[in-house]
Amino acid sequence: MRLNFLKIIYLLALLAIVLRLFYWQVIRFDDLSVLAEQQHLVSRTLEGSRGIILSSDGFILASNKPVFLLFGLPKLVKDKTKTSEKLAGIIFNSKKEENSKINPEDILYLKTDLLSKLSSDLDWVVLKKDVDLEIKNEIEKMNIQGIDFENHMSRFYPESSSAAHVLGFVGSDPLGEQMGYFGVEGFYNGRIKGVGGLLTEEKDAGGLPIMAGRFFKREPKSGYNLILNIDRTIQYIVEKKLQAGVEKYGAKSGGVVVMDPKTGGILAMASFPNYDPANFTRFPKEYFKNPIVADSFEPGSIFKILVMSATLNENIIKSDTKCDICSGPVQISEYLIKTWNNKYYPDSTMSDVIIHSDNTGMVFVGKKLGIEKMNQYLNDFGFGSLTGIDLQDEISPDLRSKNQWREIDLATASFGQGIAVTGIQMVTAVGALANGGNLMEPHIVKKIQSGDKIEEIKPRVVKKVVTPEVAGMITSMMVDAVEKGEAKAFAPKGFKIAGKTGTAQIPVAGHYDPDKTIASFVGFAPVDDPKFVMLVSYWEPSSSIFGSETAAPTFFEIAQDILVYFNTAPDLR
Repeated sequence: MRLNFLKIIYLLALLAIVLRLFYWQVIRFDDLSVLAEQQHLVSRTLEGSRGIILSSDGFILASNKPVFLLFGLPKLVKDKTKTSEKLAGIIFNSKKEENSKINPEDILYLKTDLLSKLSSDLDWVVLKKDVDLEIKNEIEKMNIQGIDFENHMSRFYPESSSAAHVLGFVGSDPLGEQMGYFGVEGFYNGRIKGVGGLLTEEKDAGGLPIMAGRFFKREPKSGYNLILNIDRTIQYIVEKKLQAGVEKYGAKSGGVVVMDPKTGGILAMASFPNYDPANFTRFPKEYFKNPIVADSFEPGSIFKILVMSATLNENIIKSDTKCDICSGPVQISEYLIKTWNNKYYPDSTMSDVIIHSDNTGMVFVGKKLGIEKMNQYLNDFGFGSLTGIDLQDEISPDLRSKNQWREIDLATASFGQGIAVTGIQMVTAVGALANGGNLMEPHIVKKIQSGDKIEEIKPRVVKKVVTPEVAGMITSMMVDAVEKGEAKAFAPKGFKIAGKTGTAQIPVAGHYDPDKTIASFVGFAPVDDPKFVMLVSYWEPSSSIFGSETAAPTFFEIAQDILVYFNTAPDLR
């Protein structure tokens, strides 16, 4: 009886074992297989190299340099406290050399953070990203078991702050991945960031790779390269002259954009103050956006050439048409419109109106054009919509709808007040006058390269705005404005340049501040075959509020250097 009882117990125990084995080996097979693989197989993403950015002459403006990711294998690190202190000392000392203002107490935080990571129950932990070669060599000299490095790439800008607003910078997104911000780094991020690969390998209990174990590697792909329209020599000229001008004229800020009017290619673009893309965290965030595409302003008198060309294009006036309201201030409703210097020229021709930058003459022109046609040409010249330039932070100020225009709005818009534009919109619109009437889409990038494959960004005509004949007439007026206007003393001898000054008061709390202006000058050269169109602007210059005394001299200095660079023969007539 006792023997039978023991047999039953034995059989039940055997059945329980069989059932338990069935549970683990059949029912839980998939779950346990995954768990086992997680303990032995380790996968990580391999970084795809970011594409490089080059100037039109092939010089590298943005590239990559090797940096290293410092990691630890906690299970192999014997003295975690001592290791944390050694690593923190090396890392902290390198930071201290970069920034003497770092609080020495930071080393305590660094030690605590490293010790916490090395004490975790993980096989592999990140200790420090973007370690440079010097720090890597110092750490490797200590030969600490369980401490090692992975190769990574960091963005490198050989020209430092040059073309910063064109390039943008590379930072980290919320997931810690590299992301382009602002400029072409932001606009083309999806094409130049590269495609990550994958590395899967089998490791032992100590976290070390098993040489004969399973191994899988999918190679990463490099991002596309960008070849810009930016001419490095012109960019250097522009930045040098602009920075000197901001300092000389005591301006709050300044900007210059140079475009090829035939193609829309941007040859140079600069704004001050600027920043170093490689060390963008050291600069105020306000510096990051590109004012030429992201800030709007009332253009003032530089706008007059566009209104004049529109009215000429409608064949309402001729260049020798005389103004019959230019003998004194013009009353519109309760508003009295005066000239900028309170000088008046009765029976002025339209050429005279541009030469003298006569507000009353432009009211005459605006009335001839009318609200409907004014609204049409504003849209035709590209105002109220994005230009399509390949920079991430472009904006477009809204235009008032046609039914919201009053007589005073038409009058003030005719001389560039009560309407907002961006610098890129303005230079693109004037570019249409330089090339015979075609509004071009502006572009920073000329070519996109992937291996042997090259995609060329071809010039694109957005719209035919005025006829070649009208473009020629307004060009002649602009040449007269340079040779006979307020800025004639600064014009370089021997070169025919078409241009127009502008001085726009800044609206503050519903009125215009008489002491704060945006001084500007827009023009192109050489007039017979324009190679460039350029806009120079200064925000709140303190030495003089007038564009003729600030923006114009800078424009002419840059223009002369560009003409010499292009081997332009002087006009000796």
